[in-house]
Amino acid sequence: MTTPVLTITLNPTIDVFGAAKAVRPTHKVRLSKASYEPGGGGINVARVITTLGGEAEALFLAGGEMGAFLGRLIREEGITQTPVAIEGQTRVALMVRDDSTGLEYRFLPEGPEVTADDVSRCAERVMARREGIVVASGSLPRGAPADSHARMAKAAAKNGLPFVLDTSGEALRAALDEGGILLLKPSREELEHLEGGSLDEKGLEAAARALVSRGKAAMVAVTLGADGAMLVSKDQTLREPAIEVPVLSAVGAGDSFLGAMVWALEERWPLERAFRLAMAAGAAATSNQGATLCRKEDVFRLFRLSEGRDA
Repeated sequence: MTTPVLTITLNPTIDVFGAAKAVRPTHKVRLSKASYEPGGGGINVARVITTLGGEAEALFLAGGEMGAFLGRLIREEGITQTPVAIEGQTRVALMVRDDSTGLEYRFLPEGPEVTADDVSRCAERVMARREGIVVASGSLPRGAPADSHARMAKAAAKNGLPFVLDTSGEALRAALDEGGILLLKPSREELEHLEGGSLDEKGLEAAARALVSRGKAAMVAVTLGADGAMLVSKDQTLREPAIEVPVLSAVGAGDSFLGAMVWALEERWPLERAFRLAMAAGAAATSNQGATLCRKEDVFRLFRLSEGRDA
């Protein structure tokens, strides 16, 4: 039996989505098609892996009644969970689509403040793992030390577990100082921020290759939004254009990309095909409204189209 992929989410959310006829100030904005979904980078990665037929365990910080509700939402999706209790309430994010303009508004509260001890308790659970891939994804909550994801990387390394990372800012810098990452997934903006300035495509590739050459990451997948993505490893650079789909929302596209990539690597797919599946999953997510992630049938339909493109 395959060991579940362990995903880590230090700053989870409950994602509430609704559609409004129009978003106007002062007036009550009534929402239809309301949905409640578990969110946050690692949790979304776990959801995608499960959607594609894999197994995942979600490790996350959870507080108060909202934390309990988040656990219920995760359990309803059939995902094994390991919540770590904290003070305060798990945050609730609101996404509203204005049907009169087609624009989407996203409201993200700060969320609870956590302590270094909270982060340490998560690292202890990672250290207890003896096999399987570990994925840390998402932002850091208030109060979390900048080296929080670096601690997760070090905990995974204790037992020789592959470590995958998707984060930004000082959390990314600290994790890169630790190094030894199997797969790093920055966006264009995150890599530019790391490098301290705007980069063209050659500059992005050079920055990614430098991270690989210095042993910071074995692979770097740079997502480029409407321009597609590139994947740099020691032996090759892969480049794929975006798959054309009607774009309804960008929420969860990066998490869908990463979840599909991890699932395919766990299934021992060749790197080029794993990358293409990730592209298909990201595109599938953008064709759904709100916080809805990719659907399995859409992912494999788009993947087959991308495979046929080079036939």
